[in-house]
Amino acid sequence: MTIIETPSDWPADEAAARRIQDELRDRVVRDEPGPAPGTGLVTGVDVAYDDDRDLVAAAAVVLDAGTLDVVAEATAVGRVAFPYVPGLLAFRELPAVLAALAALPAGPGLVVCDGYGRAHPRRFGLASHLGVLTGLPVLGVAKNPFTFTHGPLGEHRGAAAPLLAGDGEEVGRALRTREGVKPVYVSAGHRVTLDNACAHTLRLTPRYRLPETTRRADALCRAALREATAAR
Repeated sequence: MTIIETPSDWPADEAAARRIQDELRDRVVRDEPGPAPGTGLVTGVDVAYDDDRDLVAAAAVVLDAGTLDVVAEATAVGRVAFPYVPGLLAFRELPAVLAALAALPAGPGLVVCDGYGRAHPRRFGLASHLGVLTGLPVLGVAKNPFTFTHGPLGEHRGAAAPLLAGDGEEVGRALRTREGVKPVYVSAGHRVTLDNACAHTLRLTPRYRLPETTRRADALCRAALREATAAR
């Protein structure tokens, strides 16, 4: 388990965080398709908190994209880097996520975040921010649509509907991964297209609503947090 070191220049308030989002947003690469689904490695990242103890734990779990078997995993634990502010969640999670990724024995391949990329009020969610900082292809798969809306979609697996901003821009998609089950909300982060992000999401959900990357990273970061809390 790695101990998180928050960068010395990490923003301390909302205004500074928003300035950084504005500065980095134009660096997002949106015209690369990303790796083909089912090839190479795919890594899930997730974060768990104990706000009472000011603790955060992050996990990175690497899967073989073809078999979905676990190849490697790493965790990082430390203090929370930023207060909870809607739209600025990346500043709360990124130091932990970066530390977990850095602790992996090899490159993570495609990264899947439990959160947003383009489907963010400032078009720069966690998946985009992580991609710009690392240069990795990253996509976001969220459990809810945040501030965006979508029309009806079919009940069958693979049914999708555009996730629309107020100006009509398609910032992501509602995607049904299980028949008759609530959809997930997919958005491109960095160096991957929305079409490919949806294809990866379906490949990563053979049995459950959420991607195997997210399910495994969620379990691992919660276990790391329990261990850190017990140690305190």
